[in-house]
Amino acid sequence: MKATKENYFTTSQVNTARFAKALSHPVRVAILELLNSQSCCYHGDMAEELPVAKSTLSQHLNELKDAGLIQGTITPPTVKYCINRENWALAKYLLGNLLK
Repeated sequence: MKATKENYFTTSQVNTARFAKALSHPVRVAILELLNSQSCCYHGDMAEELPVAKSTLSQHLNELKDAGLIQGTITPPTVKYCINRENWALAKYLLGNLLK
């Protein structure tokens, strides 16, 4: 059977690439650091904390959420974001073992 894109890459390879893509921008790294510094989930306007426009911030939050690194709820006017600890542990494991 000929290898196709769908069956050539392992789940670990796909997940590693997904996490690496989500971490590939300094704003996203700053968002994760901000969330990690909180004692609980972040409530508020991150645009007041980070030097980016709200629309840009929203795109970065969506990228992190799509990768599963953060989780959140948006019920205007409240926004709540947290690090997804389970997926973050998986990301650390996969990225740490990438080039062993």
